[in-house]
Amino acid sequence: MSQHCHADCQRAMDAQEEHDAAERADMIAVCLISSARMVANLDREYTSYSAQFLVDNAGRKNEPAQDPPPSTFTIQDCLQYLVEIATPKPESEPREVDERRSTRTLKDCLEYALKEGLPKLEDWTHVGCVHKPPPFASLIPRVPMKGELIEAKTSEEASKLLRKQPVGAKLHVFNPDFERVRDEGFYEGPSGPESRYVGLRDVMITGNGTMKGGPFLEVKIVYKKKETFLKVSCTRVLTSLPNDSGEECEVEPTGLLVDFIIPRFSK
Repeated sequence: MSQHCHADCQRAMDAQEEHDAAERADMIAVCLISSARMVANLDREYTSYSAQFLVDNAGRKNEPAQDPPPSTFTIQDCLQYLVEIATPKPESEPREVDERRSTRTLKDCLEYALKEGLPKLEDWTHVGCVHKPPPFASLIPRVPMKGELIEAKTSEEASKLLRKQPVGAKLHVFNPDFERVRDEGFYEGPSGPESRYVGLRDVMITGNGTMKGGPFLEVKIVYKKKETFLKVSCTRVLTSLPNDSGEECEVEPTGLLVDFIIPRFSK
């Protein structure tokens, strides 16, 4: 399937300041999977898998299969699909709201990939594609994913996992603090009363070390459609966070990075 961006897709992406929660989680998930499979010698080289496949499918719980049996496909079905995607949609036409995408977690994405397998990047559409998968999508080959998910509660436990492969996590993001250091800087969280809590963002931890600011974990994050690497302080502790009303509430002391997880593959 084509990785080229359709005019409808380009308009939709231009209207977004950043990828939605599902796209961010899925992009980090496939990065973790590609790295873990190379570490396990399951792929001879780094192989990119489709994040959009997870966007289209992950999170469907207890739903019937979306694709008809292959024996029912006809040439007419394929021609009709090609006509539909070739016909530009009116700019005013509303997009379908998919509730499951706003609650998607990195763990959800990894669980689905382990259960259903993944197509390679070149075999599926690009991230942000607004068209539904074609009727023959079930025939597109997927790479089976055999393994388990391992979770860690602390950054110390995550550092042990990091000795073998990159680790998934969530990062507490505050602005303007994050914006100031997003290009390979040292992020220490909120710095004063002007700091505004943005929320949790999925990241991939790629390394660790120590510098003048103290010990850190290096992370890859997709923020406002840009992949960035930065160093996150391991010593900063948060004791309060805004609630749904924006009021500061005390929380259990927590680091800037939480919810550590890795996929570990087996042959």
